[in-house]
Amino acid sequence: MSDAAHNLKPRDGREVEDAVQWALANAKALELVGHGSKRQIGRPAQTDATLDLSGLSGITLYEPEELVLSARAGTPLADIEAAVAAKNQMLAFEPIDYGPLLGAAAGRGTIGGALAANLSGPRRIKAGAARDHFLGFTAVSGRGEIFKSGGRVVKNVTGYDLGKLMAGSWGTLAALTEVTVKVLPRPETEETVVILGLGETAAIRAMSAAMASPCDVSAAAHLPAGVAERTPGPWGAQPVTALRLEGVSVSVVHRRRTLRAEMRPHGALALLAEQESRAFWRKVRDVEPFCADAAKTRPVWRVSTAPAKGAELGAMIVAQAPAEMIYDWAGGLVWVAPAAADDAGAQAVRQAVAACRGHATLVRADAATRAAIDVFEPQEAGLAALTRRVKEGFDPKRVLNPGRMWAGV
Repeated sequence: MSDAAHNLKPRDGREVEDAVQWALANAKALELVGHGSKRQIGRPAQTDATLDLSGLSGITLYEPEELVLSARAGTPLADIEAAVAAKNQMLAFEPIDYGPLLGAAAGRGTIGGALAANLSGPRRIKAGAARDHFLGFTAVSGRGEIFKSGGRVVKNVTGYDLGKLMAGSWGTLAALTEVTVKVLPRPETEETVVILGLGETAAIRAMSAAMASPCDVSAAAHLPAGVAERTPGPWGAQPVTALRLEGVSVSVVHRRRTLRAEMRPHGALALLAEQESRAFWRKVRDVEPFCADAAKTRPVWRVSTAPAKGAELGAMIVAQAPAEMIYDWAGGLVWVAPAAADDAGAQAVRQAVAACRGHATLVRADAATRAAIDVFEPQEAGLAALTRRVKEGFDPKRVLNPGRMWAGV
């Protein structure tokens, strides 16, 4: 394990334990990273050394018949996705690749990072987020102790489900060293029914109707005109509302006919065949319209709300300041790119979230902005106290990613 300039790169779980114990003994704080694809999310690092987990790589168990895979936490998602695709399987939570949005290379995310950030893509409305596929793990707490939770079976309810706690903790509670996830069969094919020309409110109505239909829609997104224009397809500069169907070919064809009939009253229709559909949803998943060089100086927010409130939330933000939106999860996930502002649009976003209920995370902004405003949703007093108690239980000396999510935590 190298410690040059306090950059620690362990090769196994025992060396991770040694690194955390070194930090405890020397009153040091550690920044946890894999390949750094999400390093710019959160408050700027308040740490003395880097714990680089990219050396913990490799699939340790894969049983396709049991739909279970275990891997060391630093294993690239690309390696895992390639391995399961070879068996016609997939990570159903469809994790976003944050690299390009944050100005880094694509394909650098790790399985540990995906779970620690609780990532999910367009299929979230059907399959759930990363935490819903997280079966078990081995980790090192901020106390410098190795511990395990969960197992290698889908139905595992013994003890506390600590995976749910680790998912979304952003490395502030423990350093994951090995994880086990559920995989699922990959759909044989997919198609996407597209409705052209809808405004945001009409689009939310159409997506809600599609989700309530018997057509088993696995993704629903709306791109307003300016954003749609930067996402090439058979819509030109028109707004596009997209509804994905996945499964065996015969079923997809049948459901597509039904869905088209139900959506026809909402507007003109188009269709994306399998390859076009896959490419489109990758762009939506990775927020590609906001990745362009010209847009990289603009802040980007990730806002979750009730799907029926998506259009209202977007309208409230735009009423205060110019901004572009992408609506995913049938309106429940709103990506917001405000025009440049001193507070990265925080006042407009937070006011809209308070009115519509939900939570917002500042995904992209410079370090000075991320240090000055709340990056993650501010917590009310009771929840903040609980968060501090959980942190105290796992990391009393605040060794692991201190202050990344909230000051003092």
